[in-house]
Amino acid sequence: MSASFPSQAPARRAFLAGLAIAVLGAVFFSAKAIVAKLIYRYHVDAVTLIAFRMLFSLPFFAAIALWQAGTAAPLSRVERGKIVLLGLIGYYLSSFLDFLGLQYISAGLERLILFLSPSFVLLISFAFLKRKVARLEWLALMVSYGGTALVFLHDVRAGGGNIALGGSLVLASAMSYALYLLLSGELVRKVGTLRLVAYAMCVSSAACIVQFFLLRPAAMLVQPVEVYGLSLVNAVFCTVLPVYLTMLAVEKIGAASASQAGMVGPVSNLFLAALILGEPVTSIQLAGTALVLCGMYLLSRKKV
Repeated sequence: MSASFPSQAPARRAFLAGLAIAVLGAVFFSAKAIVAKLIYRYHVDAVTLIAFRMLFSLPFFAAIALWQAGTAAPLSRVERGKIVLLGLIGYYLSSFLDFLGLQYISAGLERLILFLSPSFVLLISFAFLKRKVARLEWLALMVSYGGTALVFLHDVRAGGGNIALGGSLVLASAMSYALYLLLSGELVRKVGTLRLVAYAMCVSSAACIVQFFLLRPAAMLVQPVEVYGLSLVNAVFCTVLPVYLTMLAVEKIGAASASQAGMVGPVSNLFLAALILGEPVTSIQLAGTALVLCGMYLLSRKKV
């Protein structure tokens, strides 16, 4: 019996390493709301913020896309069309709505709303794909939505006339990303995760940059040096790095375990917002966060 422990140790260490990578990716990705709030202090609007984010991200994704294009089979016209659609829905539209909403709500509430994306996948599947929803899944939805509503009402009472507008924009962002997840499932198997993400992010980057030049004068590219620095952090540590850390974690420990590790995102965001932005952490916020995490945990425990 004791001889089995040495053979289990490497597998256990590998799992813990994969789990740590997933947690790190979730923390970095959640931190984008914190960085966005810091950039907004320099009177930069959402259009300019996302343009800088994607300008700094594009070289990384373009390099990976070129590498993948040289080593993988050519895409069909239908696959290229789907990738363009996914890039516009999943990264361009979702990110733009998210950053618009962040102008009006706290970083903590933003993260909680975005964390509901898996539940939107479930509801869209139920409404349009006629997927059956188990009793445990309905319970998970009620618990997680109750937690979000609790924090939302807390923010409304705390002040800010545009909380409803900001919350609605971020909610639309979460639904857009959920739609991306649903549509990308089959394409991921055909194209590959690394290739799909690189191509879709290139499409999203191009859309964000074109949008900027259509809506803003080129003079808006001239910003304080702090905006460039924060945008670089937003691109590298809150966009490129978490995307590939999450992919690496999925490869090491599987999608289910990686998604459960992502539950640390709202919690880390709540405390980062308090530490860096000075946003208060109240008992209501903690209770709401706990409910959302509990709901998503219940959803992850459903047997498939």
